[in-house]
Amino acid sequence: MTPASRPEPVPRIALVTGASRGLGAALAETLVLRGWQVVAVARTVGGLEEADDRARAAGAPGAMTLAPLDITDDGAMRHLCRSIHDRWGRVDLWAHAAIHAAPLSPAGHLDPKDWEKSVAINLRATGLLIPLVEPLLRAAPAGTALFLDDPRGGQPFFGAYGATKAGQIALARSWQAEAVRVGPRVVIATPDPMPTATRARFFPGEDRAPLADPRDQAARILDALG
Repeated sequence: MTPASRPEPVPRIALVTGASRGLGAALAETLVLRGWQVVAVARTVGGLEEADDRARAAGAPGAMTLAPLDITDDGAMRHLCRSIHDRWGRVDLWAHAAIHAAPLSPAGHLDPKDWEKSVAINLRATGLLIPLVEPLLRAAPAGTALFLDDPRGGQPFFGAYGATKAGQIALARSWQAEAVRVGPRVVIATPDPMPTATRARFFPGEDRAPLADPRDQAARILDALG
């Protein structure tokens, strides 16, 4: 086969939910810098555009497809997954970084709107996305789902966030156990504390200097995936 007729390498496809800021944005940018085709999902259009601009400015060999969508919109998520199937037929990596950080509150004073939003984003949307994304991951040679743990369940004042995040990870662990033989691979990683907007809501005034850079954490987590 001559170089002129050599087929183009098939790009690896990543779906990153919660890609507009923090670790989600860092994962999306790192993947693009490593040559992946990334579908970046978040509600914040500006954040997605900024992540894309940073990757382009760094000369990323991959590309980012921006999907400014709400993961709690069932119809939009179904349409997105169908579009990914029609275009690429698979997803090699799903990194689920979308999260709602409800304000800290005693359990006896939870705000109903914050509670419902926590359940909708952190738990219900995850339960909807797993069945939608699983066929796309199974269609890949080594499809992998990545979840990010933050073990706050049972800590004082973390009721809404801690309970729904723990529920999300419990769901991921069930999927992980069920998929051992049939796939996809399900990985649960625990990032080091980072100076994200989520953490700033929980710990205002904290000295952020010792906290880990999200880009370094993204690289560490992706390297561990192999």
